[in-house]
Amino acid sequence: MSDWQLGETYRSTSGDVRWARFGEPDAPPVVLLHGTPFSSFIWRGIARALADRYRVHVWDMPGYGASEKSEGHDISLAAQARIFTELLDHWGLAEPQVVAHDSGGAVALGAHLVHGARYRRLALVDAVSLAPWGSPFFRLVGADAGTFARLPHALHGALVREYVDSASSPGLHPAVLDALVEPWLGDAGQAAFYRQIIGRLDDQDYTDAMQDRYGAIEVPVLVCWGADDTWIPVDRGRELAARIPGARFRAIPGAGHLVHEDAPAELGITLAHFLHASA
Repeated sequence: MSDWQLGETYRSTSGDVRWARFGEPDAPPVVLLHGTPFSSFIWRGIARALADRYRVHVWDMPGYGASEKSEGHDISLAAQARIFTELLDHWGLAEPQVVAHDSGGAVALGAHLVHGARYRRLALVDAVSLAPWGSPFFRLVGADAGTFARLPHALHGALVREYVDSASSPGLHPAVLDALVEPWLGDAGQAAFYRQIIGRLDDQDYTDAMQDRYGAIEVPVLVCWGADDTWIPVDRGRELAARIPGARFRAIPGAGHLVHEDAPAELGITLAHFLHASA
């Protein structure tokens, strides 16, 4: 991740949040949200490509990537949605276009539906939104995270590598896999990894409380999904699109949950067409 650095800091109630901005300062704003257990690193190529036309904001949620991973901080979806709303105000973004992946989708939806954050357009990519969600690994570890947290470092590292790699349909490039796993290694990283899983155990209640409100979304919405997603099946994406008035749905063949890595060109073009339609 040496070529992907977030140089700015926002001090939130859940610790320091690292963020960065690309593109011209007067360009139309786009915000990219990552999910679990990833970071803004997954958006690196698309962020740089969109920066030719947009002012692109990226951030690592508290508990993830380069942001603070301290014990005791609230990293629930509800807290992340509140912090995202605060960040939009901090950035001075009144009505940006928003693109959100995985649990970042739940965060973006919560900021909009619960906290009143306004968007010009919203793209949801393999988004956590409808029950049941969470990969089989997530549910297994969540049931006994305390035991897994005590694994030897080498065994933990191998486990996390297999877990993260399973988010890709063809498998991740070794260098990309290394970059995605690195934040979760060592004493601090291992503790943080299981802490964020524990922090997600009650979060389905959060999405359950929101899902009946998806029909009230009035902004243009694109729902984009990896056709081979084994973490959140593509039918969940079709159902989400059906619940949001006027939402467009696009399945990307050959891509798993990490569409950014499996089909970056297809995802980038799909998002660019959607975002450019507001110009």
